[in-house]
Amino acid sequence: ENGTVKKIISQMTQNLLMTLSARSQYQEIREKFRQPVTDKGTILKTKPQSTQKDILSVCCDPLILAQQLTYIELERVSNIYPEDLMQIVSHMDSLDNHKCRGDVTKTYNLEAYDNWFNCLSMLVATEICRVVKKKQRTRMVEFFIDVARECFNIGNFNSMMAII
Repeated sequence: ENGTVKKIISQMTQNLLMTLSARSQYQEIREKFRQPVTDKGTILKTKPQSTQKDILSVCCDPLILAQQLTYIELERVSNIYPEDLMQIVSHMDSLDNHKCRGDVTKTYNLEAYDNWFNCLSMLVATEICRVVKKKQRTRMVEFFIDVARECFNIGNFNSMMAII
């Protein structure tokens, strides 16, 4: 019985170390991508219009795009842990006590998930607004409606709401 307990504790320790290692690697990758871009507007302006592709030229099937968005969502959600949610709950309690927001530990995984939602919303708006002709813009709106419908059918409600 004592040997079994030691074996179980050893396995739990290994699983914990692997999880912590994966989390720290994910955090390092996120920090690399958090480097601010000085002027995002000049990136689009420097490319000639002919080299800029719209999303329909990259992926014209709404189901495939919805599936890809779901893969991204699942990857983002898999990095959210119960302690991240507990920090949010404790933050809500601290708002009642009028504490400063800077006192709360950052929840990077939840922030990444929130940023993903905002980026997807901005992508949809950008793709629709950068089309010049009214007929093409209508086609783009219909495409994103179809993508949102496919996200709903898959059960990816976060991407559906970001698109809407």
